[in-house]
Amino acid sequence: MTGKLIIDPFVFSEEAIAPETAKATAELEAVMKELPRIWEVGAPAVREARKRGEGLLAREPYSEMAEWQTANANGLEVPVRVFKPDNPQGIYFHIHGGGHTIGSADSHDQMFEKMVRDMNIAVVSVEYRLAPENPWPAGPDDCEAAACWLIENMKAEFGTERVVIGGESAGAHLSAVTLLRMRDKHGFTGFAGANLVYGIYDMSMTPSLRNWGDRLLIIDTPVCTWFGDNLLPPEQYDREAKRDPGISPLYADLSDMPPALFSVGTLDPILDDSLFMAQRWLQAGHATELDIYPGGIHAFDAMPIPMAREARARMNAFIKARLSE
Repeated sequence: MTGKLIIDPFVFSEEAIAPETAKATAELEAVMKELPRIWEVGAPAVREARKRGEGLLAREPYSEMAEWQTANANGLEVPVRVFKPDNPQGIYFHIHGGGHTIGSADSHDQMFEKMVRDMNIAVVSVEYRLAPENPWPAGPDDCEAAACWLIENMKAEFGTERVVIGGESAGAHLSAVTLLRMRDKHGFTGFAGANLVYGIYDMSMTPSLRNWGDRLLIIDTPVCTWFGDNLLPPEQYDREAKRDPGISPLYADLSDMPPALFSVGTLDPILDDSLFMAQRWLQAGHATELDIYPGGIHAFDAMPIPMAREARARMNAFIKARLSE
């Protein structure tokens, strides 16, 4: 039996980028050049602006279908945003992105409502503690606790034991960390799949991020450095410490992981993270799919372009397939 991740080099060429994708990226880049840097604004102000629906990646309108619950496990009480239809065929356990510093569990309400209606699944999204106020390991501790609560209660609460984990950016990182913690600390390896979207898996920086520079397409090297320092204060974590497998899943033993879909764009500074992690996932013997989107920037799937709709449809098809088996 052989396994391959076959990548067409054409996807990395300028010719592969659709005109509408290039246009949207150019417009966004021009806007971002006029904005203050995120550390100048500060994390609290950015969070508040997003809650008001302001900014490039503002919170979506609230869904009346969603409700807040509390996940009680491991001595923690963690807020979770829950969408629970009647008789769901499975659960999507979601961890939001935002550089471990911004973002919230209610930022994707409309996307999740559509998933619930179209796919008849439940969604549980974690409101984990954010850095720099709550540095490592507060956020992953919350995600682990929420996962423990869900696994213990999903049959009684949702009527199903099928669950897929996933998230975007920092959320993909925390999804991988949670998978490892659930395996190593709780003996649970029952996730049906992992939807890992432009994640960061090496907190010491892979070459694509280290060499990217200051071209700001949602993120750049300075932004990711600031995010990383918020989560892992440099006076406590040097480069080697950041490569601890519990912090950077790229270096972990990846045995007993579920099938995974990795999605990333070619103009994402953390492109290497998905390329490297997908290869290691496959090497560990797991079903692995890698979707690379020409000209896709970080968070490209939130842009009003056909490629974004294609990517979301692809992810949803993966989630539905994993919950149907």
